[in-house]
Amino acid sequence: MMTLSSSFLSRLGIFALALIYTALSFGVATAPVSAKSSGPYYTAELAQPAKDNRTIARGVVWRCEGTSCRAGKSSSRPIRVCRGLAREFGEVTSFTSRGETLAEEKLAKCNGK
Repeated sequence: MMTLSSSFLSRLGIFALALIYTALSFGVATAPVSAKSSGPYYTAELAQPAKDNRTIARGVVWRCEGTSCRAGKSSSRPIRVCRGLAREFGEVTSFTSRGETLAEEKLAKCNGK
């Protein structure tokens, strides 16, 4: 009958703990990061009131009231998100991403100018 040595069992225990630690740390590293809950990730002002209160533009759900729109985070760059909104609703007069206002030259590109 074969017996397992204490050295082998010790190594097996260390291996199991390392595997569990790796799995847990990988899960934490790949967990999605949520945007601040204090408000929307993107905000925008339109030249004309939005035709719909809610729409999806380039995969981003926008909620608008009059000329003011807001949305949650997207995986796209802010200029691309802005372009999607402009294609859906027309000229964007102001665009903010994570509290940072889009520069004038980028806003002009957003509007296709």
